[in-house]
Amino acid sequence: MFKRYMITLLFVVAALCVMYSEYQTYVDNPWTRDGQVRAYVIQVTPRVTGQIVSINVKDNSRVEKGDVIFEIDPSLYETNFHKAIASNKQAAALVNKAKNELNRAVNLEKLTPGAQSELALNNLQNAVESADANALLAKAQMDEAQLNLAYTKVTAPTDGYITNFNASIGSQVIANSPVVALIDENSFWVEGFFKETDLSNVDVNNKAQVTLLMHDKQLLNGEVQSIGYGISKTDGSTGNALLPNVNPSFEWIRLAQRIPVKIKLKNVPDNIQLRVGMTASIKIQKQHVTNSSSN
Repeated sequence: MFKRYMITLLFVVAALCVMYSEYQTYVDNPWTRDGQVRAYVIQVTPRVTGQIVSINVKDNSRVEKGDVIFEIDPSLYETNFHKAIASNKQAAALVNKAKNELNRAVNLEKLTPGAQSELALNNLQNAVESADANALLAKAQMDEAQLNLAYTKVTAPTDGYITNFNASIGSQVIANSPVVALIDENSFWVEGFFKETDLSNVDVNNKAQVTLLMHDKQLLNGEVQSIGYGISKTDGSTGNALLPNVNPSFEWIRLAQRIPVKIKLKNVPDNIQLRVGMTASIKIQKQHVTNSSSN
């Protein structure tokens, strides 16, 4: 009987030791399954309005910076550019004419003093300045027309992946209205939401380990890049009839809020393609806690 009690006691002690060890590991290395892969998503937006006449990429394909994604009908913008060139030349000719008239009047005044009144000379000088201003305006309009013509080719602003591209040849696009999403391939990170009670002594540059649900056999290394400074409040927000929403709570329960922590991955294997929205588990290693305990 005594032997049975001793064996039971040993099992209880061993279980308590394991539980304590796991608890200490969790305290020193906070962990969460509430993580997601994130990246900067660029809304590719045309700067001019027109009909799509050419598409050079497929949906869910990779593009490099400067690649032409699609092209808008340039005919109208070519015409406007040619008109602007003509207006610019005409403005330059008017400048030359005004300067010639002014020079003629000035030379005539030098040869025959009093041949030109001061008012006439001032008017000719004003005509030159006005012609110069019109020439500058014509030059600006020509540059704008040239830019609009260049904008008919919509290019990728960075290396990345085209996604949710539903437009086709013949579709009408509107200036400053997004057409397709481009995911910046150099901006991927993992964002985990940790309980505020787990973030004590967690600092930037602490090492982290990430496991993706899609690749649960491979462990990815990273480090804490930043810790969020705020989250949206729920209590006090306006509800129906302009009354505040207040969530019911119990005095003996204090729910820990979840704070976003940004993890930058390092040396992602070639066989893993990160995708925005993928589920991830994250464990943070509190390096300074380990160092203090070793001292």
